[in-house]
Amino acid sequence: MMTLPDRLDAGLPYPLGPTNDGLGVNFAVFSANATKIELCIFDERGRRELKRLPMPECTDEIWHGYLPDAGPGLVYGYRAYGPYDPKRGHRFNPQKLLIDPYARKLQGELRWSDALFGYRVQHPRADLSLDRRDSAPLVPKCIVTDTRFKPGELNKPVAPWAETVIYEAHVRGISMMRDDIRKELRGTSGALADPRLIDHLLKIGVTAIELLPVHAHLQDHFLFERGLRNYWGYNSLSFFAPQATYLQSGMNNDLRMAIRRLRSAGIEVLLDVVYNHTCEGNELGPTLSWKGLDNASYYRLVPGDERYYINDTGCGNTVNLSHPRVLQMVMDSLRYWVESYGVDGFRFDLGVTLGREGTGFDPGSGFFDAILQDPVLSRLKLISEPWDIGPDGYQLGNHPPGFAEWNGHFRDGVRRFWAGEEGMRGEAAGLLMGSPQLFDSRHRRPWASVNFLASHDGFTGNDLVTYAEKHNEANGDDNQDGHGDNFSGNWGHEGPIDDPAIQALRQRVLRSMLATVFVSHGTPMLLAGDEFGNSQQGNNNAYCQDNEISWLDWSRAATAEGRELTAFVAKLAALRRAHPSLRFARYVDGNHELLPGLTRVSWFDLDGGPMSPEAWDYAPGRVLGLRRAAETAEGLVDLSLLLLNGGGDDVRFQLPEPAFDWTLRLDTANPGSAAEPHGGEALKLRAHSLMVLTATHEPRAGHG
Repeated sequence: MMTLPDRLDAGLPYPLGPTNDGLGVNFAVFSANATKIELCIFDERGRRELKRLPMPECTDEIWHGYLPDAGPGLVYGYRAYGPYDPKRGHRFNPQKLLIDPYARKLQGELRWSDALFGYRVQHPRADLSLDRRDSAPLVPKCIVTDTRFKPGELNKPVAPWAETVIYEAHVRGISMMRDDIRKELRGTSGALADPRLIDHLLKIGVTAIELLPVHAHLQDHFLFERGLRNYWGYNSLSFFAPQATYLQSGMNNDLRMAIRRLRSAGIEVLLDVVYNHTCEGNELGPTLSWKGLDNASYYRLVPGDERYYINDTGCGNTVNLSHPRVLQMVMDSLRYWVESYGVDGFRFDLGVTLGREGTGFDPGSGFFDAILQDPVLSRLKLISEPWDIGPDGYQLGNHPPGFAEWNGHFRDGVRRFWAGEEGMRGEAAGLLMGSPQLFDSRHRRPWASVNFLASHDGFTGNDLVTYAEKHNEANGDDNQDGHGDNFSGNWGHEGPIDDPAIQALRQRVLRSMLATVFVSHGTPMLLAGDEFGNSQQGNNNAYCQDNEISWLDWSRAATAEGRELTAFVAKLAALRRAHPSLRFARYVDGNHELLPGLTRVSWFDLDGGPMSPEAWDYAPGRVLGLRRAAETAEGLVDLSLLLLNGGGDDVRFQLPEPAFDWTLRLDTANPGSAAEPHGGEALKLRAHSLMVLTATHEPRAGHG
């Protein structure tokens, strides 16, 4: 154990956080309103506080000090002094040990107690009172790490946006039920890097894995009392430290190596990040970090009544990205995950919150501007969840160029069309073309539309065709939580059933919905497990189910039905890769002729004739044909003909003129069929099914 001095050296105000230089550690932390900040040093197990050392300097609202002879492994926290005046937004309480917002590693789990709150919980005036109990025994401690680690020069994956296929997965849930992985590795990043799992992703055509939050997060008090856990992790306790339970040996390098192995295999790694709110909640939440360091700076408070928090997130508080130091913290966090872990991009939870200034959502907000001018971050794959519960909270299509967006309109439209809803042909047409009404502006590309059938939030693909209603009883809210309108159907029976006819119909509808994701312009995203029919037992809000409800049931992948669906998804990805007409790289003039009588985009009714205005307006119509044409790198014309039947009756679809040497590549009513040539005659298009035919043609002189 090092001999601790009685005081810190002055140190430097930059960089923020702990910085090990080989001779000691510099500490720097922001607080505009504190009157004093102490660095608290603990023993190596974090149980005994050894020393409190006041930060000797404050430069431009950055408190800083240097501890000689210290290094990686040092355990520490902060205490902040200042006014406890909630009505004016100040909640300083030096009896509460605070986590460094820039801590790269945390030790220990939080233990719930009333002493975690800055106020006396039982006091009649609640948060206006001051609690004087020490919270240090209950709070995770910060650990100094070697910040000089770099991921090195890797062979970066080369999938451009137009060829990207995303797989949304949970670090823990993806492997907890993999019997072929050592038990001690299941649920950790070590399992994430298992060659068998990587081979599976490559087999189904995945180019990028999007991981639910890996930032350290808090287990909510109300879930703790119910015996449940925050499984998804959208409750950030730190923006720099990984969740300790995801590290098989307790070392940050475990996650780094998993990312390196995935990237070396050609799979990019995207992180789902939560910068819109923190785990400290509203005025009645605990004091763990930001609230105690400078509540009035880190959070958006109600003007004129700063006791209360603006709650655009539905989680109690909203991070104040209008403050330059708070915005700096987010930018520093993003760059850290890129430069130290080697990630390839981010999905921003509640992205509208991040772009909301005092006057409302602004695609030119400081957050978007800071990222898009950054030489590191601007080159990444950036995805926004384009909604929150705040004012004007649905901003799909309104994000700036450089960002992709989760297309909830696509998700709902695909479900409604394949459920057989009337009047959906026009909407389905827009979805297939990459939702140009939303994204074709400011020179954005179709990849900006992230198309998905299902995500972590909602039903799985399998449950969409198995349950007409949500079944969230296990969450403890009397089935009142979760979305009520899922556009799902049980096709004759609620829940699993052995009836072969119902099972076959469900599988056909599921295949048709999954196929629509892959044959639409935009970026396809697949929910982990949908490729083999994973189920959450009808739970469409499994955020608190760290158990077999949420974990992927890989035994399903080994069944005949699971193997067939996995092969089908792999076939979809391969078909998309092989045919540029299924994935236009840019929005085009659909009426442009590549060959005489052959436009880039043409729409057909079941008689093979062009869709007329009357046909588009015919609400009972549920059959649609789409022919697309795109030039290949070899100078040929790649053609695809997509036939959709969202209705309950089989039809005969006449192939349109001009005639081509079509090959039937995909039939969701007959998924195992081999490719077969097909002439100009009509095709039988089964109910609830989708077909893809392709052809190749040489352009004639004067065209193209």
